[in-house]
Amino acid sequence: MLIRIISHFEDFQQDYELVCRWYTRFQRIATIMEPSDNKTSNWVEKRLGHYLNQIKSSLKNECDRPFLENLLNYSKGFWKGLFACYDNTLIPRTNNDLELFFRRTKQKHRRITGSRTWNRYIIRHGENIVFADNTKQESCALQAIQNVPYDRYQQESSTWTKRISEHTKQRRFKRDPNAYLINIEKRWRENN
Repeated sequence: MLIRIISHFEDFQQDYELVCRWYTRFQRIATIMEPSDNKTSNWVEKRLGHYLNQIKSSLKNECDRPFLENLLNYSKGFWKGLFACYDNTLIPRTNNDLELFFRRTKQKHRRITGSRTWNRYIIRHGENIVFADNTKQESCALQAIQNVPYDRYQQESSTWTKRISEHTKQRRFKRDPNAYLINIEKRWRENN
């Protein structure tokens, strides 16, 4: 069995060498993107961009085209937001870490409310649902809130109200359509 496998090794020699060549590129990309205290998002982004251009100019063989196109397309698709984790340690580096964070947040919501779905909760609170877990201590959260200028708070509150107003209207209509329509008719009569 082993002899039969070894006898066919030469059939895959060219593919093996090709994959080894590509693998060294992946190793270098992983080294560039390895997190470190002294790396910033700008540095990693510039370094990776430079290295991708270097790969693009050095891989000219036709057999390298699928690898190169795939690498560049994936890099382009994930480029925006790929480097934020270097400037803020609270942002997970991988999607797996982010999914785990959301899963834990969802589990906590389920324990508190007893509800299996959290669609309404997300629609109502949006990205703010993560702030509860984002602070290490209550004093840190209070300190952060106290540092926000009042006019900035008013601006954000106004934006938030506009954002959820459509959902609020839908929820009020679903709860009691007759009362909702009576309220609209009353306001229309008052204004006309």
